[in-house]
Amino acid sequence: MKQNYKVVLKYDGSRYNGWQKQGNTKNTIQEKLENIMSDIAGEKIEVFGSGRTDAGTHAWGQVANFHMDWAETEKALFERINALLPEDIAVISLEKAENRFHARLNAKAKKYVYRIWNSSVSPVFERKYVFVNETKLDVESMKKGANYLIGEHDFKNYCSNKRMKKSTVRNLYSIEFVQKEQELQIVYLGNGFLYNMVRIITGTLIEVGEGKRTAESVRAVFEGQNRQCAGFTAPAKGLVLAEVYYDKR
Repeated sequence: MKQNYKVVLKYDGSRYNGWQKQGNTKNTIQEKLENIMSDIAGEKIEVFGSGRTDAGTHAWGQVANFHMDWAETEKALFERINALLPEDIAVISLEKAENRFHARLNAKAKKYVYRIWNSSVSPVFERKYVFVNETKLDVESMKKGANYLIGEHDFKNYCSNKRMKKSTVRNLYSIEFVQKEQELQIVYLGNGFLYNMVRIITGTLIEVGEGKRTAESVRAVFEGQNRQCAGFTAPAKGLVLAEVYYDKR
């Protein structure tokens, strides 16, 4: 039986069409990894990620697993993979896992960070990783709006997938705001996230911070008719998959 391996990755998603491999492009993180693993193993290797990240979205702690025959040490495999990866993708840890471990199916919670540059001065070195919003944001109002999102709700109106057939109920455990000079980080922790959910919530909260909508309107989105009740979809480049948890939070 092949050994199951768990890896944690970080990547700059700027030039990729997201995590998940697609029929119309080979430029995805998953496909890059599978090609490298397959070259190492000498046979087709399938890589399972903890979840999709959109085109242009980054990761500090994406988790994946794969099954492979490998006669050498974990350290040797770790070094071999990193030697073949492009400079904007890196494996930061690799370990043997139980055979039944699955990066997506066993995930209990995920943490995402959305980074907003709230200044008229260009973030020269961080420009690919933050959303520049020059309008001064009322963070206290954003916090009030965010409070309405905490807990278990049907987030269908905070989702871009109009044809979602599975349950759109998710549990948001916390939303924290971290100010680092000109950068405002919004940190989301939940048991799962729908397509574009974090980006739509962020866009909605930004509109609250700009005074374009009230904090109470964030709650009203749940009772709204469709996705248009929520705010704009914040750009992918400000979003980072920070961490995936496999124990209950």
